[in-house]
Amino acid sequence: MTPDEMDKMLDETLEDRRLSRSEKRALTEVVQGLATNPHQRALLQHRAFAVAREAINWYADRQVLDWLEDVVKVLRPFEPSPEATAAEVYFSHRDDCSSKIVGLLSRAQRSVDICVFTITDDRISKAVLDAHARKVAVRIITDDDKSHDLGSDIASFLQVGLEVRVDNSPHHMHHKFAIFDGRLLMTGSYNWTRGAARDNEENFLVTDDGRLVGAYAKEFEGLWEHYGKK
Repeated sequence: MTPDEMDKMLDETLEDRRLSRSEKRALTEVVQGLATNPHQRALLQHRAFAVAREAINWYADRQVLDWLEDVVKVLRPFEPSPEATAAEVYFSHRDDCSSKIVGLLSRAQRSVDICVFTITDDRISKAVLDAHARKVAVRIITDDDKSHDLGSDIASFLQVGLEVRVDNSPHHMHHKFAIFDGRLLMTGSYNWTRGAARDNEENFLVTDDGRLVGAYAKEFEGLWEHYGKK
């Protein structure tokens, strides 16, 4: 069973906010079918928590869910963490990094959480705006100083109603990562700029490793909450 198939099944059971008898039976059959594949069972558990997080609006409630997932992991010490099924690395000059990012944005169906120091590459910015137009929930965290730089696309994001938060600090929000649909992580040195694509020596990796996606998602939520109070 692929992560997409897992998400579809879990979404259907969550639609009415209850697990019916027939849904329990169907889910039991799936789990029994994965009896000899502990990695798939662990991935299914991780995806269930990820789907629940997407359905929760309040940060405090998400923290409770984070706590619950950590407790479940402690109670099941012999269950392995979800094994990565995707792990790719990209380097500027050698690879077309901007096209890869555009592709990730174009394939996003539900949510994109972007935490990037600066965004000036119009090709990527257009893909962000296109995702927003498709009703994908896009959130952006960026550095306050860089958001006012010449060529920054933050103003155009704000004009169409995108959710943007900045650090409002004399220091820098220097992260460069993004999470797509709560299950795919992109992170590295790569800023979303023409210079990164054309001139710099940069890199980023893309993975669906649940341990890494979860850690970065937790960091994003913490920053989002923190910058929302300023």
